[in-house]
Amino acid sequence: MDVDDIAARLGVPAEEIARVDRLAGDQPSAPLPAESDARAILARLAVLPDDADEIIAGWPTADSPLWTPELRWLLDRSTALVRADLGGSGWLPPGPALPHARGPAWQHLYVYAYLALVDVARAYHREHDIPDTVSWATLADLGRNLAVNRRMRREGWPVMQAWLTLHARGGLYELGRLQHQRGGTAISLHIPESGPLTPDAVNASLDEARAFFPRHFPDEPYTDFTCGSWLLDPQLLEYLPEDSNIIRFQRMFTLEPYEEPEGQDADVEVRRFVFRTLTTPLDQLPRDTVLQRAIIDHLRSGRHWQIRSGRLPI
Repeated sequence: MDVDDIAARLGVPAEEIARVDRLAGDQPSAPLPAESDARAILARLAVLPDDADEIIAGWPTADSPLWTPELRWLLDRSTALVRADLGGSGWLPPGPALPHARGPAWQHLYVYAYLALVDVARAYHREHDIPDTVSWATLADLGRNLAVNRRMRREGWPVMQAWLTLHARGGLYELGRLQHQRGGTAISLHIPESGPLTPDAVNASLDEARAFFPRHFPDEPYTDFTCGSWLLDPQLLEYLPEDSNIIRFQRMFTLEPYEEPEGQDADVEVRRFVFRTLTTPLDQLPRDTVLQRAIIDHLRSGRHWQIRSGRLPI
């Protein structure tokens, strides 16, 4: 199919389809699991029943009227795009954002791409002798992100779909409380929504990573852990007690300047993670916790939050 025609049919910019076509190149796609196995696989990926029902209802069978030629092309090429960068550890949007209102094929296209890549990712893990328990714990971030997106009334998915390509390429691993992203000379830390951020849980995850990466990626010497997050904003000290988990996490790092990528807004990121909404007015947000009250009061006073970068020697 012609790239411009595909873009027109999908209602997305032609340059985004050209990017998918260019990055996918001649890389073969990957097959989806059998529909009969889908529910069991989705359960292993921590996908909640409501999301699993939607995904299965839109399954791209050969005779499905939901799947137009341009959607099938995008599924094939976006899967190939991610597969072409297997082992990569950078940010990689798999394709253009699609309007969810047009049906389950549009809403979950990148979920199907992720499902097609599960076996590809697990084969990469086996090549590096990574235990199955770590593989499944890492890949199960799909279910967590789908649940968050549902809570956000589908506002968050364009960010999340690019985030999940790290898992599908073997660029990130969930080791206990934290997620650890490969790349360069530093392991980048990420904090999933998976319970209290206690010092014991954080230290256990760091200790696991100290053993994990030399064992499974011996050719990648790492000297530091790094973290770029609003959780490291020193302004939180004005609101949170010294013994709070967030402040104790903050104090583990030596803070460094942080250059926000173009288009990133710390206030938006704080609202995304603390309230799981981007559109609810400040005066309608919940004030149930010290952190929620701090975020709201800070913004209502006309001040702004910051994303800061921290470094911790391995």
